Amino acid sequence: MTPRTVLEALTRSPLGFLRTGWPWRALGYLLSGGVFATAAYLGAAGLLAASSFGTLTGGLCAVAVIVFAAALAGPLERRRLPLVDRGDSAGARPEPRGGPRAAGTRTKPRDGLRAAGYGAVSVLAVGWMDLAVVLVSLGIPGFLLLTPLQPTVAPWQGVAGTVAGALLLPVAAYPIGAWAGVRAAVTRAVLFPRDRELRDVVRSRARLVDAFEAERRRIERDLHDGAQQRLVALTVKLGLAALDLPPGSTAAKEVGEAHALAKEALTELRELIRGIHPQILTERGLPAAVRDIAGRCPVTADLDLDLPGRLPAFAEQTAYFVTAEALTNIARHSGAGRCRVTVRRDDGVLRLDIEDDGRGGADPARGTGLTGLADRIAAADGRMLLSSPPGGPTLLRAEIPCGRPSAS
Repeated sequence: MTPRTVLEALTRSPLGFLRTGWPWRALGYLLSGGVFATAAYLGAAGLLAASSFGTLTGGLCAVAVIVFAAALAGPLERRRLPLVDRGDSAGARPEPRGGPRAAGTRTKPRDGLRAAGYGAVSVLAVGWMDLAVVLVSLGIPGFLLLTPLQPTVAPWQGVAGTVAGALLLPVAAYPIGAWAGVRAAVTRAVLFPRDRELRDVVRSRARLVDAFEAERRRIERDLHDGAQQRLVALTVKLGLAALDLPPGSTAAKEVGEAHALAKEALTELRELIRGIHPQILTERGLPAAVRDIAGRCPVTADLDLDLPGRLPAFAEQTAYFVTAEALTNIARHSGAGRCRVTVRRDDGVLRLDIEDDGRGGADPARGTGLTGLADRIAAADGRMLLSSPPGGPTLLRAEIPCGRPSAS
């Protein structure tokens, strides 16, 4: 699993840390905070030192510069946090440019007072500490590397200083990375206090989904390899037994009825296995599985499937079961004469649109079917959008990212 923070990269593989881009990201993170704080103070000092300003005017302008810098520091902290912490709050997924509205979604504003207070602390104190860590960590090996340029040192001292500086330079990545990780952790705790809990919930949900899918596959395998094979053998034996009995006899009639019941049970079992985990989805992918569903749907379904290749298994499974449930709902409740299924993959997101010309008026609050669909999509880190005005048409859209939070 790829490290999501500089602290994870540093603690997971201390030696491999130097071969990654995390040390450079940490350096950029600290320099951006330190340089910003330094620029703010230099601007304030320049105003105070300018001879064209009076003492009171210059002081007020300097204070205004510091206050303005503190106000900018909060948003800056959010912007530069992804350099060393690729947490879930690093950026929100953009809203779609058109289409139905996501039911139940609300945008909660950030706590501006908390951001302003942390920005003031960053400019007044912490930014200087960022710069100090960088200067000390790089200054010592840098000073040693410049030893040969000093006129008073002996040649052997210059060589020894250069060697020592070259050896200490990679070591500087560790204090820089550690301090950047601590700074990022504090920033996240202050500016995004609920993110840790949200990430834990998402990862727990992913683990539950993985366990559920594994158990469903096991049940499908046991039914396919066990009960189905026995029913097939039973059907064959009953058919052979019927051939050996006198036609029209009571025994032949009973065996014939048992043979018919066995074939019906085998058909139902195959339908059950297909519902648990369709073999066609595993072997041929989502387009073939959607065509299979549409072919068995009582409502005529037009298909527009454009996928360049196979998708991750969880994305295909989610899209398949959403399509199956949506077409079942259309056949039972919509009164539609025709529907359309469109599947696209854009920028790493699988978009599934299912539209019908029925009576409309679908509402997740009035039944568990749409709620179950929304829960299934949310378990894949996606979202469901619904547009169903009275009189129709109804459009259900599922957006499923082809990558999700790790379950580890």
